[in-house]
Amino acid sequence: MSEFGPLLQSLTRHRGVLACLVASEEDGIVVDGTAHVGVGTNAFAALTAALCRKAQRASDTAGFGQVTFFELEAEGGRVLASGRNGLLLIVVGERELQVGLVRVELRRAVEAL
Repeated sequence: MSEFGPLLQSLTRHRGVLACLVASEEDGIVVDGTAHVGVGTNAFAALTAALCRKAQRASDTAGFGQVTFFELEAEGGRVLASGRNGLLLIVVGERELQVGLVRVELRRAVEAL
C-alpha cells in the first residue's frame, strides 16, 4: 500500500464515491488513486486541477484569500477537492453522495498531505 493508501481508503469507504485521487495542484498529474471501472482518472484530475487554479484566481481577485475547498455539482455527479503542500485530494461521487460526511473526511485527510 502506498503512503496515500489510508487517506484514499478513508474516503472511498463512503457510499457513492466513484474515485478518489491524489494529484499535483500544478498540473493535475495523478500521484495515486483508486477508481471504479469507467472513470478516466488522468484527464479528470488534470481538468479538476485546472478548475481549482481558476477558483483560486477568482478568490484572489475578490480578496478572499486561499481556497480551502472546491465543489462542483452537476446532473450526473459531484466533484470535491481540497489541497495542501502542492497536492490535491479529489473525490468523484454520485449525485446522491453524502457531501457533508465526505467533506469532513476530506478536510481531515488533507491535513495529512
